[in-house]
Amino acid sequence: MKIAIIGQAAFGKDVLNALVDKKENVVAVLCPPDNPGRPEDLIKSAALENQIPVFQYKRMRDKEAIREFLSLHIDLCVMAFVTDIVPDEILEAPRLGTIQYHPSLLPEHRGPSSINWPIIQGKSKTGLTIFWPDKGLDTGPILLQKEFDITETDTLGSVYFGKLYPAGVEAMVEAVEMVKNGTASKVEQDHSKATYEGWCRSDDVIIDWNKPGMEIYNLIRGSDPSPGANTLWNKKSIYLFNTSFESSKHDQPAGTVTKISDESFSLSVSDGMINIGRVKVGREAKIMASDFVESHRLKVGDRFGL
Repeated sequence: MKIAIIGQAAFGKDVLNALVDKKENVVAVLCPPDNPGRPEDLIKSAALENQIPVFQYKRMRDKEAIREFLSLHIDLCVMAFVTDIVPDEILEAPRLGTIQYHPSLLPEHRGPSSINWPIIQGKSKTGLTIFWPDKGLDTGPILLQKEFDITETDTLGSVYFGKLYPAGVEAMVEAVEMVKNGTASKVEQDHSKATYEGWCRSDDVIIDWNKPGMEIYNLIRGSDPSPGANTLWNKKSIYLFNTSFESSKHDQPAGTVTKISDESFSLSVSDGMINIGRVKVGREAKIMASDFVESHRLKVGDRFGL
């Protein structure tokens, strides 16, 4: 079974290495072009180490890319972290089809930031899907799914790197094995239950201090480490990370500094406090909360969001 992998970065590299370790016949790797002055993509390096041909295109939709892919006579295409639009000519060319990884329980959370939004929305479950891509966006039949809990302390980073990333690599290998054995299913999605969200950007995660405390906390967790929930401090944007929620009663306006410790400072919300362990001011580097307190002379009673 001749396999082509379309992917990039660490996830694409790890999927490639896992398939190579399983002695799968990976005959081509497709990834974005090199960026001048920057290291080559990790999946490209891994492919070259394993003497696998690498094909790089600015746009997968270009005629040259399509023509070259068709000439490979691929049996199965594996899409591992793909941000480009892959044309139907490539998706439909492999004899056994194309499979793709998506980090949500489809049909929920279709779209590019599907790990952020379940956390931001306060959900207790998320997961991953290996599916057969079609002409729609994340709409194709499901091959397999894995479900995971979102705990109250999970962040975007912990859900992805601790759960969806390692399980995703294993699921891709499992899915390839199922395709090879003829046991791979194609279960149509229930489109009536579909949700879609676009990119989670800084403007989408500006803190509204009038909202309930847990809603604010979920917003911060769901955008930590990127893009970072943000508010104003001395008329500058400040991004909040490494947080925890503490339920308590108080009479302080939301966004008020209520406590400062050696490792954090606390901001009031309607039903408690959010403890902040790390911040980023504007485009500066992230710093520990203690360094921010010292450098900005933060004191109890100061207000954020003004």
